[in-house]
Amino acid sequence: MKSDALIKQRALADAWDTLQAHSQDGKPLEPHAYRVAFADPEFLLRRETRGIRMQLEMLKPDLEQQARGIQQTIVVFGSARFCSPEDAQKRLGTALQSGDAALAATAQKILKNSVYYTHAQRFATLVALHSQHLDVQDKLFICTGGGPGIMEAANRGAHDVGVQSVGLSIALPFESSGNAFITPELSFKFHYFALRKMHFMMRAKALVAFPGGFGTLDELFEVITLVQTGKSQPVPIILFGTNYWKRLVNFDVLVEEGAISERDLQLVHYVDEPEAAWEIIRAFYSLG
Repeated sequence: MKSDALIKQRALADAWDTLQAHSQDGKPLEPHAYRVAFADPEFLLRRETRGIRMQLEMLKPDLEQQARGIQQTIVVFGSARFCSPEDAQKRLGTALQSGDAALAATAQKILKNSVYYTHAQRFATLVALHSQHLDVQDKLFICTGGGPGIMEAANRGAHDVGVQSVGLSIALPFESSGNAFITPELSFKFHYFALRKMHFMMRAKALVAFPGGFGTLDELFEVITLVQTGKSQPVPIILFGTNYWKRLVNFDVLVEEGAISERDLQLVHYVDEPEAAWEIIRAFYSLG
């Protein structure tokens, strides 16, 4: 008689075979009461099963990172629009040839800001080189939002020296996949922003926010709030690009108006060089 384990394995395989057969034959998968619930996409995508989907988004990246010994990450945020200097230069050339003044002006800004791509890549390389020969439990892994721009640069910096990095992508109409420099087995895709942000914080030992837009601000203020309220352990929160951040957000106004206390200003650090960002993290954790 077959063992219970084998019977269960066969049942799981049968459920998967049914789905695969429909896919290969191009058949639509209609609702069916007799289909095993966990192999029934029509059921799993119902409004009432949202909680199950959220649990799955919690578990899948967590289990895979545990299996690979990833316990500590340095999270890098920043604009998806700031590309490498080489790509920015090509864009500018194309824009100038088009004769479109607005397009050329935008391309000029992208070229100016491409320096942040270079800085993010360099910063990630510094983190990766530090961790390269450490035992896995002591390593610090770069983790990004998985997209292009600054996120790509950070994953690329780790990739350049052969070190794994994590990408936590979000399903968006204008981003079809994670960037090419994420370790493939650590490239995760999310539907729920909330679960993605939770994963950012679960292993984060520091946050480095490069210049960015609404998404970067959302993630930055989430982390600041969690640390300020004690919902998260204190971690270095580093704003890369002093001029950008101080023009964008005047935290002093919050103190002047009594919205935060003066000591809350100590939650963030401003830097302009990759080495300075890395030194803050090294000092915070007394790393060698």
